[in-house]
Amino acid sequence: MTDLAFQKMPPNAVAIIGAGPAGLVTARWLASHGFDPILFEAADRLGGQWNAASPLSGTWRGMRTNTSRVMTRFSDLDHPEGTPVYPSREDMHAYLERYAEHFGLVPRIRCRTWVERLDKAEGGGWLLRSHRDGKVRTEHFARVVVASGRYVAPEVPTVPGLNGFTGALGVAHTSQYDGPQAYRGKDVLVAGCSISALEIASDIILSGARSVTVCYRRQRYVLPKILAGVPTDHVMFTRAAGLAGEILPPDDLAAGLKATVLRVAGSPDQFGAMTPDENIFAAGITQSQNFLPLVAEGRIVVRPWIEAINGRSVAFADGSQGEFDAIVFGTGYRLSLPFLAPELAATLGLDPTHIDLCDHTFHPELEGLAFVGLYDQVGPLFPVLELQGRWIAYTWAGVIPALGREALAAGLARSRAQRGGPQSIPMQVLALIFARNAGVEPDLGRWPDLERALLFGPLSPVSFRLHGPDSLEDAPALTAAAAACFGAIRSPEMNNEERGLRDLVTRTDASQAA
Repeated sequence: MTDLAFQKMPPNAVAIIGAGPAGLVTARWLASHGFDPILFEAADRLGGQWNAASPLSGTWRGMRTNTSRVMTRFSDLDHPEGTPVYPSREDMHAYLERYAEHFGLVPRIRCRTWVERLDKAEGGGWLLRSHRDGKVRTEHFARVVVASGRYVAPEVPTVPGLNGFTGALGVAHTSQYDGPQAYRGKDVLVAGCSISALEIASDIILSGARSVTVCYRRQRYVLPKILAGVPTDHVMFTRAAGLAGEILPPDDLAAGLKATVLRVAGSPDQFGAMTPDENIFAAGITQSQNFLPLVAEGRIVVRPWIEAINGRSVAFADGSQGEFDAIVFGTGYRLSLPFLAPELAATLGLDPTHIDLCDHTFHPELEGLAFVGLYDQVGPLFPVLELQGRWIAYTWAGVIPALGREALAAGLARSRAQRGGPQSIPMQVLALIFARNAGVEPDLGRWPDLERALLFGPLSPVSFRLHGPDSLEDAPALTAAAAACFGAIRSPEMNNEERGLRDLVTRTDASQAA
């Protein structure tokens, strides 16, 4: 390696680690507010997970999004006409490349550039050490955004005998899956109840595997991708759900959510899968369009977790056994930021599951450093990433007041108090946090004709451009159109159930504001 000369960057330069969706949308908003973002990307092209050529991509051939095109985009660039309801991996990568071109981000990206270390600089700011083509560079930035992704370090649990598994296709993680071709005519075990595990299990059996067995520690409730013609993310991840979550007791919230899931999707045991925990928060929710019907048809077999492995034979916790040619683990990812200096990681309380931040973004002791997209979120990600990027840009540009140390410390305390509890966060929770912090959460009283769309329609990205910084003149019409997509909300007139929930959440919201 050749060390290049140290360089102090201009005050308005911002280093962004990662040129996936999080890095790109944050760069777009920083650039529009006077900053000069520079994106450091290890792969040879932008796109993060959606760049199939990236060694860190966990996508596969034939993969489709599990969130609709309305919710898998940013607020000021739509997908091309003719894009399917659930875009493909290739559609998404093309979208991100078009987004980067549209906002002039391509010249700002340093591809094939690995960040080796990020550390505090004496006197303030940050030292970022990177390497490309055998050359090492150290630069001093006043501000840095870490947008390197939450799903980059696959997690495979310890299983007795796993290292001695002798199936012909061996052991893999879903991040290594690249289509069903290799599994045709084979007996496959998929371990895990994540979305990727269930989608891959379905893909493999529908593409000619001899058998597919899925095992997991706990049965989650399973939502399909479409409910009566409407994408599930338009129905389940709403502002009303977020507001209700802030005021209802946990048991009431769990009971209401469970009732909704059972009404629209049924219980897994009705299809022949295992019975989930009575409390839906303890059980968890996952998603797959085909998994439960395939279980009902007997094409996918469900088993509890692995007890032990002996050669090709796998023993399960219920005493049953099976022989397999391959095991695919869909058991998630650990949080990994290997470039952080040890002292910095310690300040952040970083471990494979947690990072201590105020509202997932700032730390009171780390001025000029922000994080985007490092949470384990359930639901559409793009609207949330954009809101978080806008909050950062508005704060650093002085468009809105920065949180004071007291508020940052309180947020940090909330983060630390959540350690040990469930780490998955519903999309609507994060969307409300970031929108309020950025000053762009719509005031329902100002938009009576949009009240139903805003409460019970999708949390579309453009619905956060109604007022506040960077509002759009056509945002009301676009918000109504997003809610009306797929025939979901065509009229402002609420039904009785919606009115009752509206009265509950708006009355409480108004009393809190007062």
